[in-house]
Amino acid sequence: MNRKTVGAWCFYDFGNSAFAVIFVTVYAAYYSGHVVTDGEGEHWWGWLVSISMALVALSAPLMGGIADHAGVRKRMLAIYTAAGVIATFGFSFVQPGYAILGFCLGIAANVAFEGGAAFYNSYLPAIAPPSHQGRVSAHGFAVGYVGSLLALGLGAWMAAKGHIEWVWIVVGVQWTIGALPALFLLPADEPTGVGVFAAARMGVEQTVETWKRLAGMKDLRRFLLGYFFYMDGVNTVIVFAAVYANKELGFGVAESTALFAMVQLTALVGSMLMAGPSDRNGPRWAVLRTLCWWTFVVILAIVSGTEAFEFRKQAFWMVAGLAGLGLGSIQATSRAFMSHLVPQGSEGEFFGFYAMCGKAGAIVGPVLLTGFAVLLGSLRLALISVVFFYVIGFLLVRTVVDPTLDETSSD
Repeated sequence: MNRKTVGAWCFYDFGNSAFAVIFVTVYAAYYSGHVVTDGEGEHWWGWLVSISMALVALSAPLMGGIADHAGVRKRMLAIYTAAGVIATFGFSFVQPGYAILGFCLGIAANVAFEGGAAFYNSYLPAIAPPSHQGRVSAHGFAVGYVGSLLALGLGAWMAAKGHIEWVWIVVGVQWTIGALPALFLLPADEPTGVGVFAAARMGVEQTVETWKRLAGMKDLRRFLLGYFFYMDGVNTVIVFAAVYANKELGFGVAESTALFAMVQLTALVGSMLMAGPSDRNGPRWAVLRTLCWWTFVVILAIVSGTEAFEFRKQAFWMVAGLAGLGLGSIQATSRAFMSHLVPQGSEGEFFGFYAMCGKAGAIVGPVLLTGFAVLLGSLRLALISVVFFYVIGFLLVRTVVDPTLDETSSD
């Protein structure tokens, strides 16, 4: 295992995590509360996230197939990164009332971030042996959370100074700086001589073939289906946390930023706490226990957020910290589990499906949560819908045989 290559891979997370956290905190609160001026900001935000996730889900397997057939995985990572950075810079032009511009740029930036993450994740089996993939995956997320903390600190300072337009510039610069070592040091592309259009056609054919292959790969199929459900719950909580804090609890941009800084810190701790146990006991063990944790956190959020509870704003800080522990763990252990299940030589193809499953869930969750919020008259009560996704994901993952263990029975 080349430490320099692993370090460069982890450092990419330092850069793109700046976008991830600022997008769901500062941009979510700014867009839904200031850019959209018709009082329907949370609905615009829900559709923005759902549409961008749908585009990622539809394109990820195809793009992964192109990367595999044309041998241009690193080039694809560079293209997606550049597109994301440019769209992020474009946020500087989004002013109150510019809802359509902010909507389109938000979709473009999120598609670039999520799509590029599929190529980034697919390098894990190539840079780390199976015995260390849990640790390396956790280290990547840990470095990413450090990047998130830096971005949140700078973002809070600039927002407090009234220069929110500079937040997006700083995020774009950090994303660029974090990506450069990876683009230089990750394993080089090995072009196959197949043109992009031919690779695209082969990618479509491969996507169809992959669906057929999955039919005969029981464990991978069950894991991806379980991942679809439980990441639906995780992603929905993440993308609506800032909106909930702003609308229900009266958090301002500065308070929301500080809250998510704390979440990133606890997520860093969570990713590292599960690194060793994941490698020792298997990633399935870690995923199942983290899903129990997420269920507890959401139920606690529903109970402590009632208007009759005098300290519900303070309780939300506690709930957010506990959610951060689960966030770091579920992200790191899921990626490690996938890296053990994916067939060697098809990393781009299957990690494209991994991205598709994770993001397809995020299409359903925000729309479902918004619908329940309207039906029940409360975003807090609508969170109960998220618990069902964790339960379904748990039941499916429980049936997956962990390839890192000798046992043949499920947990």
